[in-house]
Amino acid sequence: MKLADRMGRLGTESAFEVLAKARALEAQGRSIIHLQIGEPDFDTPEHVVRAAQEALSRGMTHYVPAPGIPELREGVAALLERTGRLKTDPMRVVVTPGAKPIMYFTIMALCQEGDEVLYPDPGFPMYESITAFAGATPVPVPLRERNGFRLDPDELASLVTDRTRLLILSSPHNPCGSALTRSDLEAIAAVAIEHDLVVLSDEVYTAIRYGGEHASVLSVDGMAERTVLLDGWSKSFAMTGWRLGFGVFPAALVEPVTRLIINSVSCTSAFSQYAAIAALEGPWAPVERMVAAFRQRRDVIVAGLNRIPGFSCLEPGGAFYVFPRVRDLGLPAARLAELLLTRGGVACLPGTAFGAHGEGYLRFSYANSRENLSRALERVAESLGRLQRTGDLASAQTARVS
Repeated sequence: MKLADRMGRLGTESAFEVLAKARALEAQGRSIIHLQIGEPDFDTPEHVVRAAQEALSRGMTHYVPAPGIPELREGVAALLERTGRLKTDPMRVVVTPGAKPIMYFTIMALCQEGDEVLYPDPGFPMYESITAFAGATPVPVPLRERNGFRLDPDELASLVTDRTRLLILSSPHNPCGSALTRSDLEAIAAVAIEHDLVVLSDEVYTAIRYGGEHASVLSVDGMAERTVLLDGWSKSFAMTGWRLGFGVFPAALVEPVTRLIINSVSCTSAFSQYAAIAALEGPWAPVERMVAAFRQRRDVIVAGLNRIPGFSCLEPGGAFYVFPRVRDLGLPAARLAELLLTRGGVACLPGTAFGAHGEGYLRFSYANSRENLSRALERVAESLGRLQRTGDLASAQTARVS
């Protein structure tokens, strides 16, 4: 069957491809430690599950308004104001089945052939994929280790052209775990305002940070009417399978995005929106326990990776990923990730799964137990040792050079 040409511009997420390979190895009896998928390994809080059950028993199984039920839109606006992130009108809140539709609808509503979209590289692969699918040109903004994997405002400014339409930010960041500072965001906002750019601010990991207040570009004067906030319940409340996200849009974008919802998914499931309200209202103790556990795991994996020859790992400020540099080992990141999976039984992702500027890095998710993280670190060290002893690592390095 002949596909439309635009399907050739649509990418995917490597995490699911690696998961499939890992499952195939497990089916052969291999033991695999999964550090490739980006989802919390915690259960959804019980009070959230109960709220969904109660909504189902009350018959909340029918169509609801496309942008979300009023109670939830009001709850999102109240939470944002209560936590000091943003004071907004509930009518600017749009609820979607997962947070990906927020980026998809934003790009589809704003960008077309001839437009350019600036996005972080390394970065979530859907930024580039959806941009290309819309017919616009994705333009990577490098995130460099020497700058803590934070976007450099001067480099950003150098990449803006008269065709630039949208700038995508991500903080806390996937895959690097970095977080933009207030100073960073003020300088970035100045670029956006000077060049009349719309900003899509992906803040889906905002609840998972390890010190200091969350900084958002929305808090900078002049940015609220040119910024789309992307957030949701998947990461903060361990609700990846519920498919619940939200956006806060400039007033002019609410109606076009609502039309896109009507033309695609109609609405977000009714009963799950009542669960989302319960999550926002709390208690927040389950979230706090989860973040505390992630902090402990972060400390384990950062220290462990830095003890392995050839690895160098910065301490992430948020999310649940580490992005160690492995360039000194001399292997392409994809080849090293493959060897760690097939020889060591550790599933991770090459940095190139997140863009060309991820070469020389790996991403490990530490959404796993401390025991499994310790075992994974042992396996990585042992696998590299074996590869060096057998000459396979040297052979691979030589092949790369040649």
